Amino acid sequence: MIQPLLWAAAGTGFTFAMTSLGAATVFFFRDIPNDKIQRVLLGFAAGVMTAASVWSLLLPAIEQAAAWRIPGWVPAAGGMLLGVIFLAALDALLPRLRREREIADPGWKQTVLLTTAITLHNIPEGMAVGLAFALAAQGESFAGAAALAIGIGIQNFPEGAAISLPLRQKGWSRLRSFAGGALSGIVEPLFGVAVVLVAAGVRPLMPWLLSFAAGAMLYVVVEELVPQAHSRAGTCGFVVGFLIMMVLDVALG
Repeated sequence: MIQPLLWAAAGTGFTFAMTSLGAATVFFFRDIPNDKIQRVLLGFAAGVMTAASVWSLLLPAIEQAAAWRIPGWVPAAGGMLLGVIFLAALDALLPRLRREREIADPGWKQTVLLTTAITLHNIPEGMAVGLAFALAAQGESFAGAAALAIGIGIQNFPEGAAISLPLRQKGWSRLRSFAGGALSGIVEPLFGVAVVLVAAGVRPLMPWLLSFAAGAMLYVVVEELVPQAHSRAGTCGFVVGFLIMMVLDVALG
């Protein structure tokens, strides 16, 4: 059991490091971006999250459901709906929990929702990498596990930026923005190692977990990011973010 755990920790540690590198892009901005750049960054985050929801989460959920003889649309639609409901409930609860903070900082709710959605998305990815490396330690294909980790790691780079850059444009310091982006990826090694301990019981739930994360991300895109990014600059940012994430997912998937 020790060797699979160590391999899972190493694989998910790499994907976490890539998220941190993406979050570090915030150090390349000298000042808080102006309004036009802010819209581009929000559009970019929306594009990254939309593409990740489809290629990283929903399509793999449909494919994995087939292994359990379940119609692919069942966990994809059901999990996605649960993800939307969860984020909608969180959205409604936040102002009640921190009403004074919401008044002082109108962007606080968006920050929490954005970070929550991408963090939820990282959980099933970390579990997938952890399982792949645990199986590799027991004689399965190491090349396949390494390719999966590299693919997800490269995808995590723009996702780290998709959190840290909007946090910076909300007025956070560079260090706090970096920490917010980097910490969204810490769940990958945590859940990557944990899933090895309970592998048999978790695998059937993976399609639901993937689509749940997709629903959470799409809720944030539609409810928070797109309305604030609405402009020609924001549209360009969305297209660039979507294209980058789509190419990474398809080329490395």
